[in-house]
Amino acid sequence: MTEIPAEEYLCTRIRRTEQALMAHHEAVLRGYGLTMTQYTVLLTLSRENGMSGAQLARSCGVTQQTMASVLTGLQNKELIARETSPVHSKVLIASLTEHGRRVLDGAYQEVIVLERALAESFTPTERDALCELLERATTVLIQQTPDPGSRRDG
Repeated sequence: MTEIPAEEYLCTRIRRTEQALMAHHEAVLRGYGLTMTQYTVLLTLSRENGMSGAQLARSCGVTQQTMASVLTGLQNKELIARETSPVHSKVLIASLTEHGRRVLDGAYQEVIVLERALAESFTPTERDALCELLERATTVLIQQTPDPGSRRDG
């Protein structure tokens, strides 16, 4: 077996990039009293207001239990309001408050600076190629992820 130096592993490079991105976002969002998940929820609600916890959990890639905790925190900060669904009395529908929209707008204005800086560091052709390569990598990563219900005990 030929050993590849760790710094040449694609997974290592992807992880390093994700860590740098998360560190940037967390530093910016900390100034607004937000976690990355809370910011993602606010951003999601700004685009499609009026979502259930289950819908938000799927959209943000977290469990329903985690989302329940996130929503409680956001509601306690008065960034979202939750009302009983007109369709199902046991389902609460979350929506942004005006305060939540103002906090999101401020955070977004800082987060978008990095997005613009990244976009400007590549030519349009390079950006398109990078997006295509990242999509391809994401597809492989998803395909290679074992189903939590399956075991490889042989």
